[in-house]
Amino acid sequence: MSASVLQEQLSRRPFEPFRVVLSSGDAYEVRHPEFAWLIRGELYVGLPPSDADIPDRAVFCSMLHIAAVESVAGASGNPPS
Repeated sequence: MSASVLQEQLSRRPFEPFRVVLSSGDAYEVRHPEFAWLIRGELYVGLPPSDADIPDRAVFCSMLHIAAVESVAGASGNPPS
């Protein structure tokens, strides 16, 4: 996966939530552009607990292992209140 694809996803306005699928089969949803941090060769995804709007942990995703970026159907791209 290239950084430019992820940068494009994060820069879309209005923001469209998406899912990052890794080669291991793990998948992480990015529901807000501020919940993902793109740095050279890596993506960190903030994961909020199900009952909160603020991430309480983050997962590291190596660009080498990002197999796909998928749209999250029916998700709201509105920023958390």
